[in-house]
Amino acid sequence: MADIYFEDLNVGDRQALASYEVTREEVVAFAQKYDFQPFHLSDEAAAQTFFGRLSASGWHTSSMVMAMLLKGASTDPDRHEHKQGAIGVDELRWVKPVYPGDTLSGYNEVTEKIESKSRPNLGIVKCKITVMNQDGEVVMTSRPIVMWERRPG
Repeated sequence: MADIYFEDLNVGDRQALASYEVTREEVVAFAQKYDFQPFHLSDEAAAQTFFGRLSASGWHTSSMVMAMLLKGASTDPDRHEHKQGAIGVDELRWVKPVYPGDTLSGYNEVTEKIESKSRPNLGIVKCKITVMNQDGEVVMTSRPIVMWERRPG
């Protein structure tokens, strides 16, 4: 088993995200529960807006990306990442709308590593996540900040 600790990560490392097929049913179900603006619920309402047609909530897109990130990390059964959770996001941009029928893909790139002063057993890893649709158009970027365990000993 490959245990991945803070020390094993390098600035510039990239991890592919799993792909994600966006369905109309999921877009509407998410919107009904969490972001019930008309352009996320109705073709007719969406046609009257900048979106032009039913689109996914940005918060839904962010949730899909989280699933893509975790599924991408789990494609190698021998890889065990020693992440300890995120402490925030420096930036989140919904660059283009995400529509039912889109297939999302992308990558997560390490942009900075910081040794924790208050918790010597942890390191802080800053990343940039870039998500594209099936046409290669960037639809979302974010810059999460994640705690990683340091290698014991």
